[in-house]
Amino acid sequence: MSGDNTLAAYQQEVDEWIRTVGVRYFSELTNTAVLMEEVGEVAQLMARMYGDQSFKGEAAGKQELGMEMADVLFVLICLANQTGVDLEEAFARAMEKRTTRDRERHRSNPKLT
Repeated sequence: MSGDNTLAAYQQEVDEWIRTVGVRYFSELTNTAVLMEEVGEVAQLMARMYGDQSFKGEAAGKQELGMEMADVLFVLICLANQTGVDLEEAFARAMEKRTTRDRERHRSNPKLT
């Protein structure tokens, strides 16, 4: 892994891995299904670690939760690469949208105090 911890670097690293180890990208539809599977694994851990469900066997920890979140990120990066999305630029736009839209909204929400 490179020392550059940017989304652009991660997109490049995933693309290099796909081309050298992974043979090729799965189709966009397959990767969308895989993304949903990975998100489901995060949800399952969250329900057991922070919700009311109990573990069926050995309890998982934050390290496993981190790995599952990283799996979500990997597949999301694959989809971004496949569809030509620059995640750094898209994330910057998303943060600007949230900042503009929610500047006072959350401060004014009595449920959050």
